[in-house]
Amino acid sequence: MMAVSRYRLKYLAQSGQRGAKLAEWLLARTDKLLGVVLLGNNLLNAAAASLLTVVTFRLFGANELAMTLATLSVTFLILVFSEVTPKVIGASYPDRIASASSFVLVPLLKVFYPVVWFVNLFVHGLLKLTRLTPPDGSHCNTMCVEELHSLLAESGSLLPAAHRTMLVNLFDLENLTVDDVMRHRGEVEAIDLNADLEEIVHHLQTSHHAHLPVYRDELNEVLGIVNVRRALARLGEEALQPDAFVETLKAPYFVPSGTPLLTQLGHFQNNRQSMGLVVDEYGELLGLVTVEDVLEEIVGEFADVSPLPARSWQVEADGSYLVDGAASLRELNRKLGLDFPADKVRTLNGLILECLEAMPEVGVTIKIAGRPVEIIQIAGRKVKTARIKPNPTPLH
Repeated sequence: MMAVSRYRLKYLAQSGQRGAKLAEWLLARTDKLLGVVLLGNNLLNAAAASLLTVVTFRLFGANELAMTLATLSVTFLILVFSEVTPKVIGASYPDRIASASSFVLVPLLKVFYPVVWFVNLFVHGLLKLTRLTPPDGSHCNTMCVEELHSLLAESGSLLPAAHRTMLVNLFDLENLTVDDVMRHRGEVEAIDLNADLEEIVHHLQTSHHAHLPVYRDELNEVLGIVNVRRALARLGEEALQPDAFVETLKAPYFVPSGTPLLTQLGHFQNNRQSMGLVVDEYGELLGLVTVEDVLEEIVGEFADVSPLPARSWQVEADGSYLVDGAASLRELNRKLGLDFPADKVRTLNGLILECLEAMPEVGVTIKIAGRPVEIIQIAGRKVKTARIKPNPTPLH
């Protein structure tokens, strides 16, 4: 009864199994269940010991050796047939035995209820003296996020791997923010309204995104979001005019930096938005996050319609990785099996600069989380390309 899974029992009870319903009813009254079980258990054990003592005394008289052997024999029989074997069977097949035994325990509880109530009266009094308050049955069915995470990790073949991965990723959203999944400012594709009309039209025609931010002069001055398909449809009807183009823009949706990812998913749903511009406390644009970015954290990456390479790294012949400096540390850790710290900085460039504590130079190699990282190419003050080398083979 104590080894049975409460959640499995609840499922069986909801499926209509009467034995499971009775077992669930008993487990909701643990004090009474233990009272009737232990009452019968101790009563029968004591009766067996007393009976064997009387039989031994009548057969052999007051023989100390006979009484000792009788005591050892009854102890052995009780341990094997009344204690260990039944409990091992019950722990091995808790679902079936709990449901079947409930048909016996419920009537016994009703018959011996006065005795059980009287015993529990002293039990509860003793608990009050020791200031111990047992929780009610509802607390037994609660499970924290960490326990659910462990349960999913140990589900094995009972749950398909894809489903297990999605559920684990869903729990992990609690520990992520929009900054962890956003496209950083330098990677945001946007349209400058002050550019030539031909350049704007070409940008719209060659874009592989459904929506693009539109700004004037610099990226912090976002005027709105253009629907690329609708804008291209209007181009076929009339020439592109800046004022008319601005009127068709959708108001930009801003997201504060540090917003938890799960919270932001709810905001997207409530505000009927699919894309948000991440800004810091000073209103500076940090990057762009979409519903797709959030969903990819749960179900994995979607197929990319862009002809550009989706990955920000490539494998070299020697087993090393040639990686873009703007690559996300979380993505590198997940895809390449690395263990780079991603709590303070979020890109490989940021991690290298943090470890160097100086401006990067080509050819410099540093060791990060046990992996040699060589700077291959720099652009201004940033690491453009780096090589992550395999772990050196230890000498024996």
